[in-house]
Amino acid sequence: MGLAQPTRRTVLAAVGLGVLGAVASACTRSSEKDAGPHKPTVRIDYAAADKPIGAEPINPTAKVTVTVRDGVLNPDVKLLRPDGKVVPGTMAPDRSSFTLDEPLGYGKTYTWSGTATGFDRVSVDLAGKVVTVAPKAIAEMTVNIGDGQTVGIAAPVILKFNRTITDKAAVEKALTVTTEPATEGAWGWLGEDNGSRIHWRPREYYRPGTKVHVEANLYGLDCGDGVYGDSDVTVDFAVGRSQIVKADANSHQIVVVRDGAPIMTLPCSYGGGDLDRNVTRSGTHVVTEKWADFYMTNPAAGYFRIRERWAVRISNNGEFIHANPETVGVQGSSNVTNGCINLSLANAQRYFESAIYGDPVEVTGTRIAMSERDGDIYDWIYSWAQWKQFSAVKHTVPVRSAPATPSGAPKVPPASARPAPAPR
Repeated sequence: MGLAQPTRRTVLAAVGLGVLGAVASACTRSSEKDAGPHKPTVRIDYAAADKPIGAEPINPTAKVTVTVRDGVLNPDVKLLRPDGKVVPGTMAPDRSSFTLDEPLGYGKTYTWSGTATGFDRVSVDLAGKVVTVAPKAIAEMTVNIGDGQTVGIAAPVILKFNRTITDKAAVEKALTVTTEPATEGAWGWLGEDNGSRIHWRPREYYRPGTKVHVEANLYGLDCGDGVYGDSDVTVDFAVGRSQIVKADANSHQIVVVRDGAPIMTLPCSYGGGDLDRNVTRSGTHVVTEKWADFYMTNPAAGYFRIRERWAVRISNNGEFIHANPETVGVQGSSNVTNGCINLSLANAQRYFESAIYGDPVEVTGTRIAMSERDGDIYDWIYSWAQWKQFSAVKHTVPVRSAPATPSGAPKVPPASARPAPAPR
């Protein structure tokens, strides 16, 4: 039996199928030959302080930003702390960048998370880490004046560090003092005292009512030898009324001058005699604290934990203005104390109630001048020219006239919280 001959329609149909198949086959082969893996168009850049983030650890205060080209960042973008918590940041309105809102920590590793989508609608993951510098040590700092405190016209600003600062110029350049009204002043590095310390002193006593704002931008600052600052600190305080104690040892009295006019003239006894340790030092002292009851110890003078009333400390070498009933008989006529300025109970209380931190006490008429061995605030024994030499950058800190409003004075710790230094 023979095979049936194909009709013309059958032949044409077969030819048509063959052509279509050939075309389809050709298209498939061309696509497989020309196309490789798709390369996303979006580009992601990571930067710290406007420089690409590389292998080196960054400063934790550097501005950290991730930006995109040919695409946008998605809302899931974030930087994660080592504990998985999110570092706050802000997305640009056009979603072209994301910037951290706060400094990072020392010696930590952070991880990027989230995605970016290109204009080709292909998304890619953020990748990479941010590593911050690990200091060899941390320099902690304390300030002598509390936020919102009112002080006397001779109060210096004292920044005390818990270790030696080797790059003093770098630290000093990170400090700013703003006053209202403008007040000429300068920073000075004084002797080491279990760590470095720097004082800011006005050229002359402050004008009463001056407002002072201090900024110490030390976090992230290399203070030398790999020691970094612990934190940024700001302090706002105000200068109160002008009160100066004029203390002429030869007069056997003190005169308390308020805003240029005497308000008290009090008979007293100063330290005198042949022993240097008993001589009240001449020079500008500064009131630093006061205690209604204070227990004084002076082994060299042979007394221990003697209760004294209305004690106002004027130097950290043990000099006070305080009551001493035992010297009342010679107060106003003779100098017999162990270095302090003695008053009667009533007069000591009157002065005590008028004194505040930072009041100057100008002692004159004794044979020994105050020096750096006589306490921690001896700033005023130097002329202005001498004081400026203590600056590590040899210029005064710029002073602006922006307002600084104090609020909320700190509490004075109880007597039991502080050891009683040996008085004179």
